[in-house]
Amino acid sequence: MRLFLIIVPFILLIPKKDLNCLNCSDDNKFSVLVITETKGFVHKSIGAGLELIKTLGDDNKFNVFSSNSSDVITKENLKNISSIIFLNTTGDILNSSEQEVMEEFIGNGKGFLGIHSATDTEYDWKWYGGLVGAYFSNHPIGTALAKINVIDNNHIATQNFDKDWEIRDEWYNFYNINKNINVLLNLDETSYRGGEHGENHPITWFHEYSGGRSFYTGLGHLAKIYSDARFIELLTGGILYVSGISNY
Repeated sequence: MRLFLIIVPFILLIPKKDLNCLNCSDDNKFSVLVITETKGFVHKSIGAGLELIKTLGDDNKFNVFSSNSSDVITKENLKNISSIIFLNTTGDILNSSEQEVMEEFIGNGKGFLGIHSATDTEYDWKWYGGLVGAYFSNHPIGTALAKINVIDNNHIATQNFDKDWEIRDEWYNFYNINKNINVLLNLDETSYRGGEHGENHPITWFHEYSGGRSFYTGLGHLAKIYSDARFIELLTGGILYVSGISNY
C-alpha cells in the first residue's frame, strides 16, 4: 500500500518533453520548431532532414528546436518560435488543445512549412488541410526519376532554378488541393508513370493562410534528397519565407 502511494504522485508529476535545441546560439536571429512525430509510415529520411535543417540554421543564423512528439506545441514553448516545420509527419498527431495552439500561432502571423508526408497528416482536421494545402491520395510504387517544371522563379525558394530539372523521389498524388495555393514547382507527368493530375500537378507551393504563411514541398522521401543542392536551396527559401525573413 505504501508503495502505491509513493508511485502515483511521481507519475502524475512527470513533465512533458522539453524542446531539444540542435544549435542554439545567442547570435541567431530567429527560431524554428521541427516536429517529426509519426502515427503511420516512418520515413528513414527523417534523420537526414533534421541534419540538413540544423545545417541551414547554422548557415542562416536561426535556432532549430526539434521534437518527435507534438506535446511540445504549447503557448509557452511557441513564444519565441517563428515557424513550425512538419518533417515527414504522418497520421493524427495533435490533440485538440495542441490544434488550438497551432491555429492561434498561425493566426498571430507565424509560419508553417510541410515536407513530403506532411500532407499525410491530420486528415480529420479541416483547418490543417487548408494550411498544408492538400492531402496525400496515393503514389506510384517505388521512386522514379521525374522532370520538374519551374512555374514561378520569383520566389526566394526558386529564384535560381532553371525552367526544368530532373530528380528521383517518390511522387505524391493529392486531393482537396487548396485553390488559393501559389504553385512554384510542377511535376511533368509525361516524364514518369503514375501521375493523376495531368498538366497541372503541383509539387511545391506557398500561400498566406489564416493570418500566417505556409510553404509545402512534396519532395523529401529519399534521404539523398537532403544533400541535393536544389532541394537545399528550395528548403532554405521556404524556411526564410514562412519565418517572415523574406516577403516573397
